[in-house]
Amino acid sequence: MLDTIKTINQSAAFNRWAGFEVTHAGDGQAELRMNWRAEDMGQYAGFLHAGMIAALLDTVSGYAAATQAGRVLASHFSVNCISPAIGQAFVARGRVIKAGRKQVFVGAELFAQPEGKGDDALKLVATGNAILVPVEELQAKPAAA
Repeated sequence: MLDTIKTINQSAAFNRWAGFEVTHAGDGQAELRMNWRAEDMGQYAGFLHAGMIAALLDTVSGYAAATQAGRVLASHFSVNCISPAIGQAFVARGRVIKAGRKQVFVGAELFAQPEGKGDDALKLVATGNAILVPVEELQAKPAAA
């Protein structure tokens, strides 16, 4: 499943631009990693822009759901920004709460990795919840050249 989700991730132009890296996908869970780029991703005060926070949480939620339900689309999505998102990298984790035939409920968290620190120092900066709907079998589109 990990290879399938990685292929799908690479087929999305936005995900390639943002540098989303799929580090885990399977059994109703997924994890993404993204390195910080101040020139592209910051908001006026220098934190990770809320739009990027939402994109990470939305994407990881979709990938977690896809591991159980195939191809999905979000029908509802919410974000809670808990703390300023400051770090050298960001890790998003999604977990299926319940997968039904018509809806998949997912919870997600976004962590900031402080400059010069490892994964053991991750700080929770945002959470999200998503309801996704299965649309058809999961199929990767070839990445544009």
